[in-house]
Amino acid sequence: MPHLALDPDLLDVLACPDTDHAPLRADPDGRTLTCTGCGRAYDIVDGIPVLLLDQGRPSGGATGEDACDA
Repeated sequence: MPHLALDPDLLDVLACPDTDHAPLRADPDGRTLTCTGCGRAYDIVDGIPVLLLDQGRPSGGATGEDACDA
């Protein structure tokens, strides 16, 4: 299934919905965004990031000091 690339300008304004609102980075697979603070991974479905806390999952790539326990 092909994936759609996110506009870099959109990626610049998106932030994690958790209280720290850390920036997100696009993963190389182009199907997820990962929070640079807590490490939650959010799926991109049909080119639309699903930025809901209950839909985020731990990615194992937390980079912030206060990584969440999600």
